[in-house]
Amino acid sequence: MNGREAFARLAPFIQEYMYRKQWSELREAQVEACRVLLDTPHHLLIASGTASGKTEAAFFPALTELFERPSSSVGILYIGPLKALINDQFERIKELLREGEVPVWHWHGDVAQAEKTKLMQRPCGVLQITPESLEGLLMNRPNAIPALFHDLRYIMIDEVHAFMGADRGIQVQSQLSRLERMASCTPRRIGLSATLSDYDTAAHWLSGGSCQAVEVVSPQGGRKLKLSVEHFSFPDPRDEREAEHLELAKQNYYNFIYDHTNTKKALVFTNSRSDAELTTLELRRIAAKRQERDVFHVHHGSISAMLREETEAALRTGPGPAVAAATVTLELGIDLGELERVVQLGAPYSCSSFVQRLGRSGRRGDAASEMMFLCAEEEDETAQLPARMPWMLLRAIAVIELYIRERWVEPPSLRKKPMGVLYHQTMSTLKSIGEAEPAELARAVLTLPAFRGVEPEEYRKLLQYLLATDHIQQTEEGTLIIGLGGEKIVNNFRFYAVFKDDEEHVVYDGSEEIGSITTVPPPGYCFTLAGKLWKVEEVDNKHKAVYVKSSRGKVDTLWVGGGGDIHTRVLQKMRQVLEEYTLYPYLAPGAVNRLERARRLARESGLLTSPVIPAGGDSLFILPWAGSKQFRTLERLLKNNLHSSMGLRQVVPMEPYYMVVSGRAEAEELLSAIHTELAEMEDTESILAAGEAPYLGKYDEFVPPELVRRAFATDGLDAEGLSKALKEQGQEKNQ
Repeated sequence: MNGREAFARLAPFIQEYMYRKQWSELREAQVEACRVLLDTPHHLLIASGTASGKTEAAFFPALTELFERPSSSVGILYIGPLKALINDQFERIKELLREGEVPVWHWHGDVAQAEKTKLMQRPCGVLQITPESLEGLLMNRPNAIPALFHDLRYIMIDEVHAFMGADRGIQVQSQLSRLERMASCTPRRIGLSATLSDYDTAAHWLSGGSCQAVEVVSPQGGRKLKLSVEHFSFPDPRDEREAEHLELAKQNYYNFIYDHTNTKKALVFTNSRSDAELTTLELRRIAAKRQERDVFHVHHGSISAMLREETEAALRTGPGPAVAAATVTLELGIDLGELERVVQLGAPYSCSSFVQRLGRSGRRGDAASEMMFLCAEEEDETAQLPARMPWMLLRAIAVIELYIRERWVEPPSLRKKPMGVLYHQTMSTLKSIGEAEPAELARAVLTLPAFRGVEPEEYRKLLQYLLATDHIQQTEEGTLIIGLGGEKIVNNFRFYAVFKDDEEHVVYDGSEEIGSITTVPPPGYCFTLAGKLWKVEEVDNKHKAVYVKSSRGKVDTLWVGGGGDIHTRVLQKMRQVLEEYTLYPYLAPGAVNRLERARRLARESGLLTSPVIPAGGDSLFILPWAGSKQFRTLERLLKNNLHSSMGLRQVVPMEPYYMVVSGRAEAEELLSAIHTELAEMEDTESILAAGEAPYLGKYDEFVPPELVRRAFATDGLDAEGLSKALKEQGQEKNQ
């Protein structure tokens, strides 16, 4: 099928839409999607770059079918990871359907109940929903599911990579199977993503529980890129003079950000909400000091919906300039129009995140995608050797090189024993059907594709534990129902989500909602939210509300932030960057200088000669150059299996880069013992401490500790990957 043929087969209102938009032709992904959806019965995975027309590729042929053969229920179910993304797509699809007489609905926590009631009374058209709202439908309105979805033709899952390998992905996969069973429908599935490299795994995930084949559409369109990386060294203040130097360095850093954004439409990505808040505050202070216009906004999950939408509107349709400091909330899919620049403070933890953030700019015409990395790191010449490495700068170069040179992004890691989500889907399924025989419940849950790695015996232990903890009860007839303990969990709106969400207090300035915070300060305390300073006037714990007024007080931010997991391939590329003499054209002078000093130190110190090197005295440095999961494996191996035999007094992990080990062991002796332990290990559970059962997910606390322990050993550790990474370093040394 060529572009002309594909266009001719689209519904007239879609052809008119293209004329209005002055599109001269369909893009490659759109032509291929028409071929798959109009001429085959297959599922479809569209893996193409940001702004390549993926949304239209999915909707054009699917809506054509709905136009020609209207559905007698919701015809297209669109599942998106964020409310903001759904709101964005809702507006785009509304415009497309203006002439098509195909209704479009959206359903999430911010949508008025009246709109939801209209859909329930007359199910039709397109429904856009979050996994959490879909969970609520399946649980609480099971009798409405057949009427809503009996003639469902397509399920679209946007940003597939954001779901795969995460608990939410297991939840979505389970929801697809449950919905098909409850509504007796067999919709085709369409997955959309800009950051996939492992198509086989993605296709397998998308088709989970279905016998239909998946076709992959992946046009290899090239994009112009404009990258730069600059480094800022912050001194470690030990006296008043160095404290002044640190303050000056920070001023230079924020002035640099200001000077490179304040006249543009730009996004400043940070790795935490706290950094987004602090950066916005500092940029606003500079604007006030220079008596220039305040064009700065902040966007993250704890900002009120109204303020987030104001930020999106300023970037998308405002005259500009407009600058927003943001976290992952603006990373996924939302079309923000013609952004001129993306700035990344620090380095993303993954190539996948880098690609998403890069794709926010250069979305129109021939404009280049422009991204500037600003790596600010403490530098202390007296610190221990590994701490003197510019880890953030190395990570920035590594993710750029892996994607730009090799087009590599992290393959999804699918969990084998997702015990917390198993609990969640068990309780959700039981709530939906009311009561069930134990065998009936086991059959309903264990046949969901995500739980194929769970043994019947493990599920029996889970049910016995839930009976003992009163999460479920057994009736006199032997059937299972939700117990009193379970009711408290299941009937809370937070149950719909399988991701961890700290309980937050809503912050109000008078009657206006500003956002929310997880740590509740006492009255009189000052903190920053939405890029402004506030002073606490009153805390209402009963209604989880904090009342504030504007302030000029000290700066603090009230969330607990954490980094992300890093893949072994990124760590290995970081080592290669240190080892080689390659010059990277996108490095600015400060970054060139810092990398050269790091390379010189690495060569002179022998940092790269072995994974285990002397650190002076009775201490050793261990640099495994392996990902977060493998790093955690090594940490437990040292603490629990080699502690006594190697005489290790202390193991201090600096995840995921290095460890400091103290004791009587020599470097070669310890490395040899690590290799031996890994070679002889039969089960990673053997390296866990007695009684250790770390949580991997939100609902692990309700699962028997022995199953949590087994799940962590299976999905949270990787002895094989660690062994491979260490062996590869040994082979390099011997070459």
